[in-house]
Amino acid sequence: MRGLTASGVAEREDLLAAAVQEAVQGTSAYAGSIFLRSRDRRSIVLAATCGVPPSLLGGWRLIAVSSPIPVAVAYTAGRTVHLANAEETMRRYPQLAVALPYAFGSCSVPVRTRDELFGSLAVVWPASSGSEGLSKAHRRLLRSVAGRLGDSLAHLRARTGEPVEWQPGTAAVETPAYSAAAVQVGLFDWNLSTGTLSVDDVFCAVFGLEPGAFDGRPETLAACLHPGDLAAFRACSREAGEGRIAARRLRVRDGSDGGERYRTVELWGRVPEGDDARAVAHLVGAVLDARAGGAAVAAVERLPDGLFSLAPDGRVTYVNRRALHLLDISPEEVLGQCLWDVLPWLSDPSVEYRHRSAMISQAPSSFLVSRPPDQWLAFSLHPQPDGVTGRVVPTGRPPSAGAAAAPPPTVAPATGPARLGVMYHVLQLSSALTEAVTTRQVCEVVSDQLLPAFGGQQMAIHVVRNKEMHLLHHAGHHETFLDWLQGVPLHARLPGTETLTSGVPLFIESQKDLVRGYPGIPTGQVSSWVYLPLLASNRPVGTCVLGFDEPHHFTEKDRSVLTALAGLIAQALERARLYDSEFAVAHGLQQALLPHRLPRVPGIRTVARYLPATSGMDIGGDWYDVIPTDSGVRLIIGDVEGHSIAAAATMAQLRSAVRAFVAAGHAPGDVMSGVNRTLIDLDCNLLASCCYIHLEPGRDHAHAVTAGHPAPLLRLPDGTADALDLDVGTVLGVDHAGTYTPTRFVFPPGSVLALYTDGLVEKPGTDIGTAIDRLRVSLAHARADSLDELADRLLHHARGSSYRADDIALLLTQHDSGPMAT
Repeated sequence: MRGLTASGVAEREDLLAAAVQEAVQGTSAYAGSIFLRSRDRRSIVLAATCGVPPSLLGGWRLIAVSSPIPVAVAYTAGRTVHLANAEETMRRYPQLAVALPYAFGSCSVPVRTRDELFGSLAVVWPASSGSEGLSKAHRRLLRSVAGRLGDSLAHLRARTGEPVEWQPGTAAVETPAYSAAAVQVGLFDWNLSTGTLSVDDVFCAVFGLEPGAFDGRPETLAACLHPGDLAAFRACSREAGEGRIAARRLRVRDGSDGGERYRTVELWGRVPEGDDARAVAHLVGAVLDARAGGAAVAAVERLPDGLFSLAPDGRVTYVNRRALHLLDISPEEVLGQCLWDVLPWLSDPSVEYRHRSAMISQAPSSFLVSRPPDQWLAFSLHPQPDGVTGRVVPTGRPPSAGAAAAPPPTVAPATGPARLGVMYHVLQLSSALTEAVTTRQVCEVVSDQLLPAFGGQQMAIHVVRNKEMHLLHHAGHHETFLDWLQGVPLHARLPGTETLTSGVPLFIESQKDLVRGYPGIPTGQVSSWVYLPLLASNRPVGTCVLGFDEPHHFTEKDRSVLTALAGLIAQALERARLYDSEFAVAHGLQQALLPHRLPRVPGIRTVARYLPATSGMDIGGDWYDVIPTDSGVRLIIGDVEGHSIAAAATMAQLRSAVRAFVAAGHAPGDVMSGVNRTLIDLDCNLLASCCYIHLEPGRDHAHAVTAGHPAPLLRLPDGTADALDLDVGTVLGVDHAGTYTPTRFVFPPGSVLALYTDGLVEKPGTDIGTAIDRLRVSLAHARADSLDELADRLLHHARGSSYRADDIALLLTQHDSGPMAT
């Protein structure tokens, strides 16, 4: 759907940023987020954050509306979900507690108007055991903020056409947590003709002057300086006359205690560029007071401990010399990077988990690490909403590390489970499964997470079809892994079937154990196996099998975690299978509704192309049609919002409505008005855009009517191309009384008319006008021997892209006059 404009996008982003910031500050939370519905209404998408960067939210950027997650429940149910502490979160929303096992409370409220739900807003705060969470007043404030945001988004949509929906893949609006400034910068404008200075309030504060009392005289500033710096200040005055001030350090009296204490500031400036007399008669510049930051750095550098600072997303922003020495790294290697990305001995997932835990729970965290060859270091992390201060010091070998002379790189947490690296992958799996939609995506997520988490090399998922086992997915380098299970009946006495019929996982640690339990069974090149039954609502879905090339001992923790994960995998797989079935129905529906071939019409040639989106349902509401009548030919292209069966069904009804109004002999404007009323009467809560062209027989002109649709492009016989300047009506489905005015345009022989939907031109971060102009240039310069070749050239980049957020329809029409103009 069209409607995205640069100003509209900016206004929507400003609304989101202001709302999430007000919510965080008003409730004294440390972080907040806003999720908005996707176009197909099947998901909510992370649209804005405050305090916590999106990278810390892991897989929680795109959440199915059916997920048992507070922000999804707040949206679908239209109610407040208040979780006072971690205990209440575990009790009411165990999936969230498993994925984010940190000590925090949260409150999620719907973003809505009186009649429509747009998304949800959530805030989080550190919460110890037994915490009561937000007060009733804070919850009322949060609902008020969300309500005002909903009203503002609805008003913006009505005024500009800017959609409320947020597209998956679009970057979220980020508002960093508040951080006190360590540096003050005051600005000045020195009039070289009169010798007076105009300064801002910060400049006055740096010099210890009252803003309203400064008389603009350099002598007044000189009185605030150390006597030893007066000569340097006079040198500044002389340099000002020459058009610049070299950076100079001056000592300014610190009048906070009435004594003779001074602090150092830095002054610099230059004449602005320009030829006019006023510009060269002024010198602009700044005074920098970095006393707090500079003093803090100096103090930190004197300490014997290693200290470093991390941004909220984990990137290193400062590290002192002692820490550089202990980490054995240079500033150039580590600044702007995450420690676990640049230091191999810190790459264990538990290190990143510790940082994530500290930021989300706002509680200190500590752990021990062995830096090769045998240097043990103690790390401690101290979080605030704006980042983390870290400390690292040498320490002795912990008793649990053993007495080996040179242990391998090891991370030993000071508290918490011993297999934190495994738990990290488990948390990521449960989070990532919320985003997996198709069976292929679910299987890829499972293999990507489980194999590295438990050290496996093979994975296979077999599902039950007609009471037989059939391979759905395989990962690993042994192509014949579990080939013997293909087509086996469910009642066969084999590990892959018995685990499913009994509902009990099987952990087989050696080939000897396997042969003992199942004589004659092939072992292949695998030494250990895990067979996990996948059951959803007590119904057998399939079996997930992990294989290990070397003998593997499964601890009690491994067994309990894998058993719990089997339920998550089964539910995700069953949900994805239902989705795949729905997709197959929708795909068949759409293919049946789009024209199989375009009619042959004397005097014109037409070619059409359709490309589905690669995300979401992959089924959209784009359509095109060519309708020959006694009074000419009608060209239609339209776009119903969303990717779902509902969008495809609505598209079919609108296409039929257009044909009915055309058959009744209505004029172009009346056809569009009738289709608009039809969409509103359907009460499907969907919007649509449409462009309708009437080509009269034997004429070199045509009439166009558009309802919020991208402007058609016209390529003339001389090769020039332009977007048609049409009277654009409102999007279909908004105003029952909407009217649509036709626009007459010249369509000479040899011309090519291009109708398209916004999926062909719309790109995140690109103005729609700029994108349409690029397509215009491509149309003008594309060399093609046929209309088919021209269509393929215009779709070349879209076909080659692995990701298309929206479906694409293209309808080309040539006023026939022999060979195509190139």
